[in-house]
Amino acid sequence: MLYLLYEWLKDHEAARYLNFLKYPSFRIIAAGVSSLVLGMLVGPAVIDRLRSQQHGQSNVREDVPDSHQKKKGTPTMGGLMILLCIAAATAVFADLSSRVVWVALLITLSYGFIGFLDDYLKLSKKNSKGLAGRKKLVLQTVFYAVAVFAFLCEWRHADGLYPTLLIDTRLTLPFIPTHWFNPNMSWVYVAFGWVVVVGTSNAVNLTDGLDGLAIVPTIVASTTFAVLCYVAGTTLSVADVVHTAGVSRVVGIPLHQYLGIPAVLGGAELAVFCAAIVGAGISFLWFNTYPASIFMGDVGALALGGALGCLALLSKNEVVSIIIHGVFFAEILSVMIQVVSFKTTGKRVFKMAPVHHHYELKGWAEPKIIVRFWILSILCGGVALLSVKLR
Repeated sequence: MLYLLYEWLKDHEAARYLNFLKYPSFRIIAAGVSSLVLGMLVGPAVIDRLRSQQHGQSNVREDVPDSHQKKKGTPTMGGLMILLCIAAATAVFADLSSRVVWVALLITLSYGFIGFLDDYLKLSKKNSKGLAGRKKLVLQTVFYAVAVFAFLCEWRHADGLYPTLLIDTRLTLPFIPTHWFNPNMSWVYVAFGWVVVVGTSNAVNLTDGLDGLAIVPTIVASTTFAVLCYVAGTTLSVADVVHTAGVSRVVGIPLHQYLGIPAVLGGAELAVFCAAIVGAGISFLWFNTYPASIFMGDVGALALGGALGCLALLSKNEVVSIIIHGVFFAEILSVMIQVVSFKTTGKRVFKMAPVHHHYELKGWAEPKIIVRFWILSILCGGVALLSVKLR
């Protein structure tokens, strides 16, 4: 919003007072700070409101260790606060003429709506079932398709109306420069993208089982994506020596080209969105850290997972996101292994899945599990950033 205001006034003398708004670096930091401050301000009121509305209702799932029953009475749906902060900070500081910003917002808010339906049904029906899994999957698919065909396609008339994708459909692999291996998947990329977005959304939802367990890996992943988006989406360049016909000269090479990664149109604006997630996540952690004053709920977990999956696609880090989302990937993989093992052999690999419950039943204290998973998420983010340089 403010960036569009600057663009509107840039030929006016008053624009010199708003010149700082043209710099993505300022707007990235401003989005993170404003999102954090807004969350800290509205957090207590949101918690009080949700606590009064959910009084006497059980917000604890049935398929968890018995130790979780002591958390009954803690209000859920705190993800509403997160979504408010993300939407407000992005709307104020991002370039709202950018398609990728609208895709990220649409996926985040629509998946938050799915989570809201799930949480509402759990509370109104007073059970932990909520929205059926198949219905969730259908809604996730519908909203993903809407985002792709509404914002990432150009519709042309030539013997009928047909769409042309406006996104880079080449697959990018970690540790491998794009000029070595960068296959074009064409429309298959859309189906692959569905797996990334929906899979990440559900993985974050599965991880949200302990106080603060899901939000810190989300903060770390968003910070990692902010760096990757900024590098791939700006005109930053580095000096390099080029040897031509025996003559050496220093030239400026775009940073994304120097690193062997694809350029991302609108990457700097995606970094603004990432910063908004980081700020909102930190403010939520203030209230969600052990022992939690509020739970994220599916309204937050599904939305944040959808946002991270969307960032993986739009920033061209589809495969690298397996590393960035290492904790989330391990959680959903543990569930898949458990289900396959039990159906084929009748035996369980883990005491309980997702894997954080396995460690609970092994006797690990909840704070120990949480902090160690946080450390692993930081390690994953670091490895993902190293993979860029090692190309």
